[in-house]
Amino acid sequence: MNNSILGSLSFLRFQILIVGYIRILLNCYAFAICFSSKSLFAALYFLSFVCDAVDGWCARKFNQASTFGAVLDMVTDRISTACLLVILSQVYRPSLVFLSLLALDIASHWLQMYSSFLVGKASHKDVRDSSNWL
Repeated sequence: MNNSILGSLSFLRFQILIVGYIRILLNCYAFAICFSSKSLFAALYFLSFVCDAVDGWCARKFNQASTFGAVLDMVTDRISTACLLVILSQVYRPSLVFLSLLALDIASHWLQMYSSFLVGKASHKDVRDSSNWL
């Protein structure tokens, strides 16, 4: 009986990671067609955004969060945001605004992760802290 429970939990973890992989495929296709079909690009990018919310919610709800899933989510977030900002810098001028936002996005996430690990948190998403100085 115990093996069947563990088997179903590993299957669920696999299902949740599939949503992350689908998100990567949606982003790849969306960015491949971004200049030829702007409305389809917007729909696919939005669907990828929804998949991001769904996989995170499912992983937390079913207690299936993993380090691999968290890293996959974070890297996918950074790459999709970077690609979007680079595309916007090509469409709208001056492009320095979007490239500055790209630098801000990468730097702010790096600082948030680094400071979280310095204070001993397991994840940069852990906000349960009673020692907030604000």
